[in-house]
Amino acid sequence: MLRRHIALPSDHGSWVFLFSPLLIGLFAGGSWSIASLYLVIAALSAFLIRQPATMLVKMYSGRRPRRDLPAAWLWLGIYGLIGLLALFGLILQGFAYLLILALPGIPVFVWHLYLVSRREERRQLGVELVGTGVLALAAPAAYWVGVGAPDSLGWLLLILTWLQSAASIVYAYLRLEQRQLPAVPDQPARLSMGRRALLYAGFNLLLVVSFSLASITSPLLFIPYALQLAETIYGTLRPAIGVKPTRIGVRQLVVSSLFTLLFILTW
Repeated sequence: MLRRHIALPSDHGSWVFLFSPLLIGLFAGGSWSIASLYLVIAALSAFLIRQPATMLVKMYSGRRPRRDLPAAWLWLGIYGLIGLLALFGLILQGFAYLLILALPGIPVFVWHLYLVSRREERRQLGVELVGTGVLALAAPAAYWVGVGAPDSLGWLLLILTWLQSAASIVYAYLRLEQRQLPAVPDQPARLSMGRRALLYAGFNLLLVVSFSLASITSPLLFIPYALQLAETIYGTLRPAIGVKPTRIGVRQLVVSSLFTLLFILTW
């Protein structure tokens, strides 16, 4: 009943895509309350429930033995109950409108489970990009709880955090692709491989700079995005040939954590 692979996600790098926008929204809101705690619990429950649900689909579709069905149903029930109680707490605190932010996650979750049933969930860049957008909704939710109202600035936080997560995923795909290279290619070939990742990170930096020039955001907010672009340039020019995926993931986690910290400090 307490099997770790049933209760917790196996893709440990995905945690940062939840906590980064959540922390950014909490600090940007500038005020923490019991409602903030309810939101964190609800967000965590929604994030964690994906693992037992995924395992259930694998078992019922014949991908895994059914001996772990009781454990999967147990954890699905635990996360579901905790999430519902946290949502009820948010409603009592006057934040029922936050439920609107949960709606986009439903079709994305169903889409993911459908791919799992067909053994097609791996290496789905489109699904991952949309999925990080759903997780980025934690930023406006946390911000609105902090300021006490659905301020329009929350949507800006959604855009900024989603774009960063998307660029991070595209860069991770580049690094994993580089692992298969037999040797270091010439510079034009390396730049060609990294074109999409560079475009994502470069666009994000230019967008934030334009927001700063228009006095929409802090003049220093470009710093975390400059860090991400610098990392992307580094990874493009220095391919991760033969590097273990775990090492790539740890580096990504460090960079994303630094981005989150710098965003909070410069916001």
